[in-house]
Amino acid sequence: MVFDYIQKYPLRTKQILGISYGQLESLLNFAFKRHQDIKAKQESQEIRINAAGGGCKELLPIEEQVCLCLFYLRQMPTFFNSLWVS
Repeated sequence: MVFDYIQKYPLRTKQILGISYGQLESLLNFAFKRHQDIKAKQESQEIRINAAGGGCKELLPIEEQVCLCLFYLRQMPTFFNSLWVS
């Protein structure tokens, strides 16, 4: 939902997420590549009992996950501070 709004109004990205639209695009590209690398590594090391494709499906697409994380860190700065303390 947030990502659809940002695609419709890219100039509002800085206000909503705290980064520019160009930065968001590059972050999303990196997140897609990293997600694919991690999944490929996990699948290569996994010993399967059941067929591939089983289990829980992701509820949010990658772009929504990234937007949610950025929005949360922007709105809840105490969470951001607790990441570096522990």
